[in-house]
Amino acid sequence: MISLVGFIIGACIFLFTLIALKKTGKFHLSPIVTFLIAVFIVLYGLFKVRGFEGMGFGILGVGILIAAIVGTWFLPFTKGLKQSEFNRVDKSILFIVPVLIFAIIGWTIILDKGYWINEEGVIVAGKDTPSYYDVFTISEGKKLIYIQLGEKYEGKHIEVKDVKTIGNTEVTVKVVDKGKPEGIPFIKIGLDKIVEPLVVQTTDGEIINSKFNN
Repeated sequence: MISLVGFIIGACIFLFTLIALKKTGKFHLSPIVTFLIAVFIVLYGLFKVRGFEGMGFGILGVGILIAAIVGTWFLPFTKGLKQSEFNRVDKSILFIVPVLIFAIIGWTIILDKGYWINEEGVIVAGKDTPSYYDVFTISEGKKLIYIQLGEKYEGKHIEVKDVKTIGNTEVTVKVVDKGKPEGIPFIKIGLDKIVEPLVVQTTDGEIINSKFNN
């Protein structure tokens, strides 16, 4: 998904620079500009942002890079474009494309849930195993919440229903019936940060206590 968004942004950058260079006639610079922007984003993610988010920037840059390569292949078909002044269509494209790029970026920010699933699965149920959660610090100071359900949930599956990151952090999970007992479910959820008091609960209203409070 991130690479697809990167490709769309890269295609928009290529089209914008292609039209913007119409006055100079140097259309060959369009894929070069797109390529340089892709390299900058990849390097920014690797050396400035780093960590999990940096990887996202890297994938975004790869998508833009692919758009630059496709744009290079497309250049031979632009022989009909010649050095000239902007017409009405050109001006419309130069206005719409930046708006579209910012709209795509805004859309991806809105869709960002603020958390990610690190791992999920089941483990062998022990006698009188309680439900609990535990918190760990991972790379770049980010947090990981390990949630394990108790013995009574053997054969169930756990899913993230909602994570509230405005104000204190609240994690709500949903228990789903898998149909056959395979063990008790667990899930590991990554977060940029945790704001106390942390609340972990199920959609049924059951509060899951910290490991140290059981």
